[in-house]
Amino acid sequence: MAVHVRLRRIGKNPKGRPHFRVTVFDQRRGRDSKIIEELGFYNPVSGAIKIKTERINFWVNNGAQLSQTVKSLVKKIEKEASTSAKASVDSPPKL
Repeated sequence: MAVHVRLRRIGKNPKGRPHFRVTVFDQRRGRDSKIIEELGFYNPVSGAIKIKTERINFWVNNGAQLSQTVKSLVKKIEKEASTSAKASVDSPPKL
């Protein structure tokens, strides 16, 4: 099965305010075909990113291919998670 994880644009506002859903789909189907699973969203205007990384790892382990943009978003989330975990470990507790 040719499964891909990519962004699907849902923002149709003509004023240039796009937003996207991170979706899993079968590549053999059409561009606007039914998705297999929705894994999160991305709003480039506000910078909001919410992705289910455990589900992305599941799909990658089962052979799914990530698009370049989704790869960069996942790296960004992992980097933010590691820096926030490091900051919470390094900072002394507040009294």
